[in-house]
Order: sequence, then structure tokens, then C-alpha cells
Amino acid sequence: MLTGNLGIHTHNDTGLGVANALVAVEAGAMHVQGTINGYGERTGNCNLISVIPNLACKMNKTCVPVSSLAKLRELSLFVDEITNLRHDPRQPWVGETAFAHKGGMHVNAVQKLARTFEHIDPATVGNHRRVLVSDLAGRSNIVMKAQELGFKVDNETAELKPILAQIKSLEHVGFEFEAAEASLALLIRRALEHEARPFMVDAYHVSMRRDGKDSVCEATIKVTVGTASAHTVAEGDGPVNALDGALRAALVKFYPRIAKVKLTDYKVRILDSTAGTAARTRVLILSSDGRRQWGTVGVDDNIIEASIQAVVDSMEYALWLK
Repeated sequence: MLTGNLGIHTHNDTGLGVANALVAVEAGAMHVQGTINGYGERTGNCNLISVIPNLACKMNKTCVPVSSLAKLRELSLFVDEITNLRHDPRQPWVGETAFAHKGGMHVNAVQKLARTFEHIDPATVGNHRRVLVSDLAGRSNIVMKAQELGFKVDNETAELKPILAQIKSLEHVGFEFEAAEASLALLIRRALEHEARPFMVDAYHVSMRRDGKDSVCEATIKVTVGTASAHTVAEGDGPVNALDGALRAALVKFYPRIAKVKLTDYKVRILDSTAGTAARTRVLILSSDGRRQWGTVGVDDNIIEASIQAVVDSMEYALWLK
């Protein structure tokens, strides 16, 4: 047992920064040094975002006020933002998937008694429960996810069966909704509310040309909004950027708030590399309106078609947001 006012300063070179700090506290240390999110040289310092809730919730130690504990996720995200680093979705306690549930039986149990699969109430550290929907999903997944997204459904809602069947069918051909909840929300909304879509893409064309030493990508797109239509052209750094610009220019005439929507990330995954250049492609897009961020997905043998699917969902979701 340690005596006196001793502290501990650990690094994470062997992945034990937090563990060593907690053992030191058990041995009598009264002070823990570390950093938010564990940022530091080499593999990082002791992560205070993990140390604080472990001390408070697992070891019954007083370290921060309860009201401050509820702001832990907010603090973690804030530090990520000012350091311009992407948040780790799998970070313990505060990560986006720290309280995520996927398997049908698993979600069904959480729906009945959350503590069977959650070690604390997520709100204790400012986090929230997240239900994932995939080919492992059951009816409980759809109900909880739909409720989480703001839809009024229960286990008796007639549309649940066709929604689940459509999700499983799409996942079978390569769609993935874990990182594309906006596309999932639109799928559920279309099945439940049967409303006309705010716009339709009737046609598009993308071309590349050489302009001196530079290559220029140009996209044209035709959309219909109600009984009106628009046909626009835009140039971009690449085909997706040009298509995004053309679609934005067409829609902003009808929906001015589209001007605030920006694509913040673009990811491509080849689903069957053995097919070579004929492989099916999944495109995941992150978008933001400056206040919120959402993900959309598209899948096709043609990367441009997969991209336009994801871009269209992004714009439609932006129009749905209040």
C-alpha cells in the first residue's frame, strides 16, 4: 500500500495506461495524470475519459461532480473537434458504439431489461443507447431503431415485416446501415408514411475532358420537384464532386436550405475484390449542415451510380430534418 500524497503518470505503450492508473489508485495513489482521449506521444497517455468513469462508477471514488460526469462524452467530442481528429466510435464509455446493440436476441433483451447488456445507464456519462440494423436484425431491432429515429411504431406495426425484409435484401447485395443511419431513416419513413419524395433525379451525365495540363470533370443533372424540373451543369474536382455540385445547384432553387449541406467525408469499399474492375462498390458519405452530421450509403457495380444514390439520400435527409 502506498503512503503519502502520491500520484501516477502512465503512458499507453503496452495498452495498459488506464489499467495501471486504476491499480495505482487501489494501492493508495491520490492523483492521476493523463490526457483527454489519451492523446500523447507514441501510443498516447493514460486516457482520463476512461479513468474518470471507472473511478466514479466502478470503484466508488469521488473524482468529479456527478453533473460533470454527465458531460464526459461532450468533453471527449469537443477535444476531438479542436484537435481536428476523428472521434473513435469504439472508445469505451463515450464512443458512438459503446452502448450499441445488434443481434436480434440481444436487442430483444435490452428492450425488456437494459441492464442485462449495459454495464451502466449510458446517460450517466452523457452517451446514449444505439440500436444497429443489419442482416442480423430482428423485429426488436427495427422497433427500437425506428423509435430512436423518431417514428411511432411498436411490435404490432404492420409495416415492420416488409421493412425488415427490405433491409435484409439490401444488406445481401452489399448495403450497410450501421454508418448510414440517414439512409435507414429514409427507408423506414418511405415504408411508414408513403409520402411523395421531395425530388427525383431523372437523368445525369458525367464526362472528363483535358484542358491543357489539367483534367476537368463536368456533370449535368435533371431533377423533378413536383410538377417543375431543373437541368443544371457543374464542374468539380472529380465526378462525385461535380455531381454533388450539379444536384445542389438544381435543388437550391426549390429548397434554399440545401446550400448549407456539405459533404464532409467520402469512403469507397470494394465488396468483391476477386471480380476486379467489375466488383460491386459500396459508397458511404458523411454530410453536415453545420449543426448535425449524418451518413448515407449507395451500392452498385458502377461507382458513380453508387455515389449518386448516397448523395441523393443525403440531400433528401437534409430536407427532412427540422
